[in-house]
Amino acid sequence: MKWWKLRIVIVTGASSGIGATTAEAFAKHGAKVVLVGRNETNLKAAETACKAANNKVQLLSIIADVTVDAERIIKTTIDKFGQLDVLVNNAGIVEAGNILDIDVEQFDRILNTNLRSVFLLTKFAAPHLVKTQGNIVNVSSLAGLRSFPGLSSYCTSKAAVDQFTRCIALDLAAKNVRVNAVNPGVVVTDIHRRMGMSEEEYAKYLEHSKGVHPLGRVGVTKEVVDAIIFFASDTASFITGATLPIDGGRHVQCPR
Repeated sequence: MKWWKLRIVIVTGASSGIGATTAEAFAKHGAKVVLVGRNETNLKAAETACKAANNKVQLLSIIADVTVDAERIIKTTIDKFGQLDVLVNNAGIVEAGNILDIDVEQFDRILNTNLRSVFLLTKFAAPHLVKTQGNIVNVSSLAGLRSFPGLSSYCTSKAAVDQFTRCIALDLAAKNVRVNAVNPGVVVTDIHRRMGMSEEEYAKYLEHSKGVHPLGRVGVTKEVVDAIIFFASDTASFITGATLPIDGGRHVQCPR
């Protein structure tokens, strides 16, 4: 896909999980990749993986917090590369808790990271994407499509991302800027460990999750990233406002 060589791609949350695999995939295809993350050590590891995938890749790493640095992220990208073609809003957090126990600080923290930052990055990126007729891919979640107990703040944030995706797709359609989202089910990453799960708890969680995905297993990051690459590519040139479940069929079954 030679056309990737012309593309400048921002990936937030690029220091681990789906974001790191996304950055590596774009690098492999020859895009110029801007990796955004808070953890410098992990971000350097993601850089190394990108260079291993393509030793000629041009990279820009930005240590930043998407909740406060959105404008700087876009400006630094434009200052470096002169344009922007693809924005992948991947950075996100998850915390659990029943409404009887959680506090408003959790709600604000999750909404600021998972939703408000997406709004800000989209707002600052949009004029540049209009110039290039680029596109946006938002990383949402099955939790945006279905409800789960003990995850009210997270589910609310991802449902809002899905609706935001559809609304901005309409706002930018006349400018030929596409906006889509992917909605992963349970995928093997570090996000659950960051919630505080021990290795034993996480292993039990993954084993349980196999039974609630009709395909009988959990996902891996590449399966989500393949869809992100598809949405960002010219192959998806007539697709906008879509939210694609990548969840082994979990979204179509009754909860059990």
